Amino acid sequence: MSTPYIHLDQLYADLDKSMSQLRQQHRRVQQSRKIVEEALLDGEAHYGINTGFGVLANKRITSEDLTTLQRNILLSHACGVGDPVPPEITRLMLQLKIHSLSLGYSGVSEQTFEQLLRLEEHNVLPWIPSRGSVGASGDLAPLAHMCLPLIGRGEVWDQSLSARIPANQILAEKGIEPISLQAKDGLALINGTQMMAAYGAFVLERTLNLQREADLLAAMSLEALQGSAVPFDERIHAIRPHHGQQVVASNIRKLLEGSEIMASHRDCGKVQDPYSLRCVPQVHGASRDALDYSRRCIETELNSVTDNPLVFEQGDILSGGNFHGQPLALAMDFAAIALAELASISERRTYLLLEGHDGLPKLLMRDTGVNSGFMIPQYTAAALVSENKVLCHPASVDSIPTSLGQEDHVSMGSISAFKLLMVLRNVERVLAVELLTSAQALDFRDGFSPGYGVALAHQALRREITHADKDYEVRNDLDQCAEILRSGSLLNSVETELGPLN
Repeated sequence: MSTPYIHLDQLYADLDKSMSQLRQQHRRVQQSRKIVEEALLDGEAHYGINTGFGVLANKRITSEDLTTLQRNILLSHACGVGDPVPPEITRLMLQLKIHSLSLGYSGVSEQTFEQLLRLEEHNVLPWIPSRGSVGASGDLAPLAHMCLPLIGRGEVWDQSLSARIPANQILAEKGIEPISLQAKDGLALINGTQMMAAYGAFVLERTLNLQREADLLAAMSLEALQGSAVPFDERIHAIRPHHGQQVVASNIRKLLEGSEIMASHRDCGKVQDPYSLRCVPQVHGASRDALDYSRRCIETELNSVTDNPLVFEQGDILSGGNFHGQPLALAMDFAAIALAELASISERRTYLLLEGHDGLPKLLMRDTGVNSGFMIPQYTAAALVSENKVLCHPASVDSIPTSLGQEDHVSMGSISAFKLLMVLRNVERVLAVELLTSAQALDFRDGFSPGYGVALAHQALRREITHADKDYEVRNDLDQCAEILRSGSLLNSVETELGPLN
């Protein structure tokens, strides 16, 4: 039974399938463990198996101290600080660690592997301080915290995922006995890029919908602003054939089909729209291409072995650097920049919607003065866009030596990961502002129907949020718009009737 390949567009289903299969059989784990046990008898030094770690690699460990060595590596490396890793990402970390070990190149003991499976099966989620990894030698501190519950130490989330409790308490409640780690186990548990990969996978899986939602919102704003459909003509993009650009233009054309609004102002004499409307394919498309690269990198990592040393079928135990997070650090920095640009151009479209062009009331309300209309949501979007500019400074260009110089170049990919999640959350909020304001603007175009796809989105939102005639507490609607985008319900309403966007 082969371990399933984890696809990013089927991330959760593939991981669940992998966990289910591994609970039945883990032959590769058994085979690689046999090689480690044979190595313990050959009298040679094997890094991390019968030696110290990092700068202590030259210190031999006696056979009597091997289990203490592996226990100590968890205890000594569990020195993370800061806010916890979100529970949904912790679950991914745990599943990705199990999946990586199951590929059979780590030599972890069957007992330890089965204990990981027990935690996953019984929904025991470790409480992991997020800060402390430099993104090389793997995510050492976070993974040490993740694995402490195997030996009855550390902390876990309670059932409500709102507080932390001692791990030994929840293990006792679920009838899970702590284990003693064997040779190589501790090192196999903490070496790896599972925290970075989990953050990257969580965000980039979300972008599969988000990039299509950005196209949908652009089409809504284009209709509300009576922009031109000419810049989306297929011939324009055929002679600059960047893939993302062509896909976005195609999506916009599809969403605008059947538009009475477009037909009503076809001969209005306007020559060109502002770039935030006219250049949607070029800007959204460039972000798509960057995100495609980042997703390919993350998906490769999900199916990789990032331990050290590595155990091979021929009996070789080889030290290398697969734990180094540089591929992920670069990809996640790139993804953050790509996402931030989707928000940047979205905020500019929101600004246009408020200016009062072509019959729209300024600030999207008739009675302004006593009412501020939608003035301040644009402030919020502007603040988030500006914050993203700070967050998009690349972490991957930094390095600080660790382990007394033995680990003299590190990726800082963990920082790339944290920033990427913050950028995603900000982008969702900026797009929520555009969703709310573009729908409000479309309400004033009630004499003509927008394109079928835009109309479906507008109707779907109006089933949840009503038109505003006077000032009110906007935050609740912005929260709801963000959740609508996060859940994919708006996109689903459109694609169910119109067919899938690309």
